[in-house]
Amino acid sequence: NAAITAEKLNQEIGCLGVKAEEGEGKLPKIVLKSSGGSEVEIYLFGGCISSWKIPKGNDLLFVRPDAVFNGQKPISGGIPHCFPQFGPGPMQQHGFARNMTWLVVSSSNIEGNPTVTLELKDNTYTHSMWDFNFLATYKVTLDSDRLSTELMIKNTDNKAFSFTAALHTYFRASVTGATVNGLKGCKTLSKFPDPNNPIEGVEEREVVNFPGFVDCIYLDAPNKLLLENGLGNTISIENKNWEDAVLWNPHMQMEACYKDFVCVENAK
Repeated sequence: NAAITAEKLNQEIGCLGVKAEEGEGKLPKIVLKSSGGSEVEIYLFGGCISSWKIPKGNDLLFVRPDAVFNGQKPISGGIPHCFPQFGPGPMQQHGFARNMTWLVVSSSNIEGNPTVTLELKDNTYTHSMWDFNFLATYKVTLDSDRLSTELMIKNTDNKAFSFTAALHTYFRASVTGATVNGLKGCKTLSKFPDPNNPIEGVEEREVVNFPGFVDCIYLDAPNKLLLENGLGNTISIENKNWEDAVLWNPHMQMEACYKDFVCVENAK
């Protein structure tokens, strides 16, 4: 029962600016509220940030209208996890982390900026696809004009493993006006028209836009990109250790909503 779960979580959390609530589909979510007036919602299912509202009230993230909140299918929107596999491969699309319930392990509030840390461990379900012991921790911190996330993957096995990963961020946008600055000179792998045979290239544009279907990996991307969302917001996307970036917009494959978002993803 999600209501009981939220109530139990609140007894355990007891931290200013951090509260558990019942979300869509009665799934428990954590709500962070900064003293500066910003707000973030994080579903424990998938460890998925579904909303980031800045003090003006604008939500900078986007959840697709076809998103399902049933605890069975990954949440389509916000900031889903891709781990331990990005894209298609031997296991389910984008791996299993976005399709499991994460646990709250700690929370704090420093000078009005709340933080919550979630964790995900291996179990029989993960071993059926990826036979390794691991611990993933995901720390989310909010202040008035910044949302910070830190994903740490620890190998708790006695053998080495490799993985691919991404934060598959859906930004609310007007697709015809959205642009990304900072990718010029990057090596590219364009998955259009054939996702199984990406076309290698080099990005020559100073400002990259979304004129149609876009699915492109940028290798060795810079640690700062600027997204103009076409709605009046400039979002600085800064990162450490996420070496690559991905731009995605499905265009007419999602006719109902493609005009309302762009994905600018930190990937590795």
